[in-house]
Amino acid sequence: MAISLAEGQMFKGLFGDAELTVLFSDSAEVRAMLLVEGALAAAQGKLGVIPAESADIINRMAREVLIDPGYLAEGIARDGVVVPALVAAFGKEMQAPEHSAFLHKGATSQDIIDTGLALRLRRVLDILDSRMGAFLNVLADQAETYKNTPMAARTRHQIATPTALGARIAGWGAPFLRHRQRLAELRPRVLVVSLAGASGNLSAFEGRGLETADALADELGLGRAELPWHAARDGISELANLCGLICGSLGKIAQDLLLSAQIGDGLRAGASGGSSTMPHKANPTGAEAMLALSRQGQGLVAQISGAAIHAQERDGAAWSQEWLSLPALIVATGAALRHGLELTQSLHVDADKMAAVFDDTQGLMMAEAASFALADHMGLADARSVTKSACAKAVASGENLRDVIARETVLPIDWDAVFDARSALGESGEIITRFAALVRAKNG
Repeated sequence: MAISLAEGQMFKGLFGDAELTVLFSDSAEVRAMLLVEGALAAAQGKLGVIPAESADIINRMAREVLIDPGYLAEGIARDGVVVPALVAAFGKEMQAPEHSAFLHKGATSQDIIDTGLALRLRRVLDILDSRMGAFLNVLADQAETYKNTPMAARTRHQIATPTALGARIAGWGAPFLRHRQRLAELRPRVLVVSLAGASGNLSAFEGRGLETADALADELGLGRAELPWHAARDGISELANLCGLICGSLGKIAQDLLLSAQIGDGLRAGASGGSSTMPHKANPTGAEAMLALSRQGQGLVAQISGAAIHAQERDGAAWSQEWLSLPALIVATGAALRHGLELTQSLHVDADKMAAVFDDTQGLMMAEAASFALADHMGLADARSVTKSACAKAVASGENLRDVIARETVLPIDWDAVFDARSALGESGEIITRFAALVRAKNG
């Protein structure tokens, strides 16, 4: 078994995410840092800080040079960061010492690494946002499809009252409307350059550090940092917390699907996995993986939250704790989203089996509706007392509550209508309509 199941050959189809994993590959990180070095030179050239010719050559070579990540391993093991070895290798590959002398002028390793991360996170946020948009579209369609399909709601793991399957699906989707809003709001706080120099005060930039940082942001199409943020990790923590919220919402859906598979209430999702020894098994593999990934993601959020305690002007241990956790968190979040999309696209609904639950529970889930029907003819407290007594007799006798309460009350009440689950769906239809409208308005 691989150390990272997301990247191992055997499990990557279940726990991995190729589209996101590639953004955290060694090659992608090296390429992003080279682009930052090139953009820094270009910005400094335009400001007249370094010769324009040198700036142009450094910027062009940053896009053309290929550096084997493995070549940097020895330097990283020595220095604890990649940039010293990267700058040395880049300068060597340029084969133009008169120009490479202006490479990395004034910057420190953290500037290049964190800005390179911001470049890759820009694509990460695009992917997560796109997937949540697609996920919401599917949930809106499914909610409308099952707008009038009654099912047994459950509270505290017990049968409650009827609801519409579509209302449950709308409930699954509602948090993702907010998650997309949160994602949009954090972009300007996360997708910003880091340029602050050795100790975070731009001392090597000869009084033009903030100006250089703004020019670098313009070169890369990233946001301008209001202030240097080497040791202020709130942006990274905010992104991690968003991933944790997404994982929590996905885990809730996965848990619901697993419970449905356990009790056989007529709702299944995705293809079923088999057993090596039990021919009858149809295991909910996708929902299991989705829940496992969601739990892993939430655990990793705690790791990144701990890394926010960043000592002094730079903390190598806290910083590298982010490196160990953030890529894994983002891949887990993306993979869980992928499973969620696949599962909700393939819902299998057996309406007859859902309806059978109402009879199997002797009509007891309609007790609330019966109480309100009786309350039209007596006080609500008395109505509840009568209904509670009828429930006890139904349980003891094995009869349907409808038959017991109809026999014990001589009132002009249409008990067949009261015990029709479709009459007890409340405002499920309006909830579903409102959810679908919100999704389509935000998705255009």
